[in-house]
Amino acid sequence: MIFRLLASAAMISALSSAALANDGVIDVVAPFEIKSPDPTTSGNVFIKMDVAETLLNADAEGHLTPGLATEWQVSEDGLEWRFHLRDGVLFHDGSPFTAEAAANALNIARAKPGLLETAPIAGISAEGGDVVVRLTEPFAPLPAFFSEYRSLIYAPSAYAADGSVTQVIGTGAYRVTKLEAPLRLEAEAFAEYWGAAPAIDRASYQAVGRAETRALLAESGDADYVFNLDPASTTRLSSVDSVDILTVSVPRTLLLKVNAGHPALSDPRARQALSMAIDREGLAEAILRFPAGGTQLFPPSLGEWHAEGVAPLAYDPEKARALLAELGWQPGPDGILVRNGERFSLTLTTFPDRPELPLSAAVLQQMFADIGVGMVIDSTNSSEIPVRHADGTLDLALLNRNFALVPDPVGTLLTDYAPGGDWGAMNWDNPEFLTLIRALARGEGGQAERDRAVAILQDDLPVIPIAWYQQSAAVSKGITGAVIDPYERTIGLKDIRWAE
Repeated sequence: MIFRLLASAAMISALSSAALANDGVIDVVAPFEIKSPDPTTSGNVFIKMDVAETLLNADAEGHLTPGLATEWQVSEDGLEWRFHLRDGVLFHDGSPFTAEAAANALNIARAKPGLLETAPIAGISAEGGDVVVRLTEPFAPLPAFFSEYRSLIYAPSAYAADGSVTQVIGTGAYRVTKLEAPLRLEAEAFAEYWGAAPAIDRASYQAVGRAETRALLAESGDADYVFNLDPASTTRLSSVDSVDILTVSVPRTLLLKVNAGHPALSDPRARQALSMAIDREGLAEAILRFPAGGTQLFPPSLGEWHAEGVAPLAYDPEKARALLAELGWQPGPDGILVRNGERFSLTLTTFPDRPELPLSAAVLQQMFADIGVGMVIDSTNSSEIPVRHADGTLDLALLNRNFALVPDPVGTLLTDYAPGGDWGAMNWDNPEFLTLIRALARGEGGQAERDRAVAILQDDLPVIPIAWYQQSAAVSKGITGAVIDPYERTIGLKDIRWAE
């Protein structure tokens, strides 16, 4: 513990020196490392820092708004989308923003893992100054895909011949002057920006993994905007006079990913029993420090995807034990259930990047033990979840999932549950659900189809919702104009000013 405190103090000292040496710089701190200049790996940082932009933006309610594209239309048959681009835009290397450049960036992104590769795109081209996207079948969420950070538009000079990204050359209000992956980025206002000039000339971004260290940087005044606070830090910083706390409900859910092909979990009643063992309100209050038990997969902030008509997931350990007894499980000598000589024992994989995950795992371990289910916690790298999904060795995984990577959750549902992906369903297939989601993706159906899809997830539980999220940030009172975005696209950087 002493070593950890000394290490944190050393980091703060180093960052403090940097902050003091850069007078007039707005300093942003968050936990996300800059893995590379490529938007598909670190675009979430570049979009927050206003160094690169997408064709479309989204407001705080999830409504699409113009970005680098000012208008967009779809053909009557739904197979062609046309995006009219903004005039007079320059990339940071001085080259003009054109339809050819935008199409090039989107085609490169489409060839890499991400949401775009899941869309039924036949081709993306530049025609008459517009970006034209042709589809193999109608796909209503397509415009929302072009607001996601992996769809950032870079200049042609940012790419090598093989499509790899060598540098960040966007169209944003700030341009990158130094990139020291994985921890630091420095930027300055771009004099030729097409929109209103930023009020602050220079900005920096620092990736700081430890939540306690981020909070200390906010408290000491060595950071102006600190993103992603843990609940304990939020409580403490709320009494610090020099800091404002911004909080917003976000469309993110803490959930338990379940291997539905595991012999002990293949029957929906077993998954329902695990769900009934979870005291959601108690866990949310104890770990997240606010009452947000996730009684269905989609939180109220997702509006039409939050189904008011479904029966909420409830805490009922007695009924959980009865369901498991129906399935032939009987208490063993140590209290762990046994069936046909096999113990009901599972391994839960999670990761410490978000500090609430290991803590929540420990609480779940106790709750499952109360119904006779043994659980071993493996807190490791987040990359182990997709690896174990792929090789079939995953039993359970505890993670949080953002259902608004694009403003339309259909995009995430297609990758996670139809038929299943690294962060969603595993060995679960429901033909009715797949039909519903594909119809919604084509722009067919409405609220009844969304409600039915949610009801299927609620009954089958390919993943088990636990809690809904709030996002918090600490903002220095020395600045004004900062925001916290429920869709986690912006912090308002280009609109931030020094307080008077």
